[in-house]
Amino acid sequence: MTSTSMPPGLVRFNALEEHVAFAALLDACASTVWARRLLAARPYAGPEDLYVASDSAMAELTADDLAEAMAGHPPIGRPKPGDPTSAREQRGMAGASEDLKSEMLELNLAYQEKFGHVFLICATGRTGEQMRDAVKERIGNAPEREREIVRTELGKINRIRLARIVEEEARA
Repeated sequence: MTSTSMPPGLVRFNALEEHVAFAALLDACASTVWARRLLAARPYAGPEDLYVASDSAMAELTADDLAEAMAGHPPIGRPKPGDPTSAREQRGMAGASEDLKSEMLELNLAYQEKFGHVFLICATGRTGEQMRDAVKERIGNAPEREREIVRTELGKINRIRLARIVEEEARA
């Protein structure tokens, strides 16, 4: 191990076969362009290099690339069945009242009708009420403004998901 004490997950990620690393990246973000850019920049000297590469790739995504990335995210309040990642990230909605869940469903549908994609927010650490308030606030945005907010939120989500890869302990 080097003196920088590179996290074992990053060492493993750097050493993965290309198709396995690509699949891991697509699990983090459904944009194939983003995943290819991160894959092409391997090996990473440290976690921050990976996060900076992610941010850079995210900044360069086209509207179509963003749409592909968003398609990998379930609506807030309806995590994918059997998907521990979306369930963990949306934990703030898990204990929400039925009224709040119903309101969130209506807001999600209105948002999706206006913008053509799911409401996307970095839900980690947010309560159901905070997510509801965010969709209420953002539904009034112009599409161009909302696309840039979504880009920022995706970048936050990607960093959290990449950190999980980096910090992952060796599997026995």
